[in-house]
Amino acid sequence: MQPTFSQQELLNSTNFCVIVPTYNNHKTLKKVLDSILDFTSNIIIVNDGSTDTTNEILKQYSELTQIHHPRNIGKGRALRNGFRKAIEMHFEYAITIDSDGQHFASDIPNFIAAIQKEPNALLIGSRNMTQENVPKKSSFGNKFSNFWFKFETGIALEDTQSGFRLYPLKLIPKQFYTNKFEFEIEVIVRSAWKGIVVKNIPIQILYDPAERVSHFRPFKDFTRISILNTVLVLNALLYIKPRDFFRRAKKKGFKKFFLEDILESSDSNFKKSAAIALGIFIGISPFWGFQTVLLFTFAALFRLNKVIAYLASNVSFPPFIPFVIYGSLKMGSYFVSNDAPLILDSSVTLDDIQKNATQYIVGSLILASVLALTFGLISYLLLTAFSSNNNKKIT
Repeated sequence: MQPTFSQQELLNSTNFCVIVPTYNNHKTLKKVLDSILDFTSNIIIVNDGSTDTTNEILKQYSELTQIHHPRNIGKGRALRNGFRKAIEMHFEYAITIDSDGQHFASDIPNFIAAIQKEPNALLIGSRNMTQENVPKKSSFGNKFSNFWFKFETGIALEDTQSGFRLYPLKLIPKQFYTNKFEFEIEVIVRSAWKGIVVKNIPIQILYDPAERVSHFRPFKDFTRISILNTVLVLNALLYIKPRDFFRRAKKKGFKKFFLEDILESSDSNFKKSAAIALGIFIGISPFWGFQTVLLFTFAALFRLNKVIAYLASNVSFPPFIPFVIYGSLKMGSYFVSNDAPLILDSSVTLDDIQKNATQYIVGSLILASVLALTFGLISYLLLTAFSSNNNKKIT
């Protein structure tokens, strides 16, 4: 399919290339390359150690930029090397398209048109995963990936696994850590964390069981993806979300942020006080090292205000830790008998606390529950009074 005159003008005015990673796709490679050539000759082919007739096919395209890996090292590494070459050649954008024939090169102008409206965006082609011949495992894998991407970035997408994408080369991260299929998850999550707009645009798709060859290994690659998502989730909970919270607060001004985003948020007074109670409980509970993970997990599960819960959890901020430990041990002493009771004075050592671990754990859970209920109730009463006063002022 040839581009229209207006499409060709737009293509010619945009500094982009098309990267085609390929591994043992000799049945579809030529058709894919020929279809791309209808739209641009700025093509970078990355042959990732193919062992079929790919090398012979590529001899017919000697005018195109080619990278040949002596052995198969993974799609992620192929894309990374393609990006590096594109940057060396001073391209501003890179469109990636798989060589298995599932994508239509005729969608390239749609990517270029979309990038004119948002020049700094990372665009992912959104496939219709409900159409005929789409494997069920592909549909499930996409939903799985969409869920974790939203959890890690807060961005809801319809398709996070499509290989048909447009990357703003100067903006995406400079260093990556994955080399296989999981790279396509790493790059969009870390780009979103940098503040790059990541969004879908609709594309066509063709699943031809007779020609399409998938190199996705269900067990190995799913395990790699699961490990990556575990790392990304921990990073999001322990660093990215707190970082973004403080950035938003600082940008708006802490007083204005507190009033608008917390006191005057759309949540009911009950949900706000429940978020405070959750934060207090998690902050005092003996879940050291896992508090932030548990906090955001339960806040998301019960649909509570994460900002309020996070602020309340800082009851265990370092200066308060000695008081939390002391209170937990004191509370525990009323419920747990010990042959060698802990004397709570200045002579207490870490070894003493270790010998009384049960006393501490029981005491901290009870103390956490009591204080969570207490502060939750007080917060509810104060918020209700605050809301009543505001309503009176308005009337």
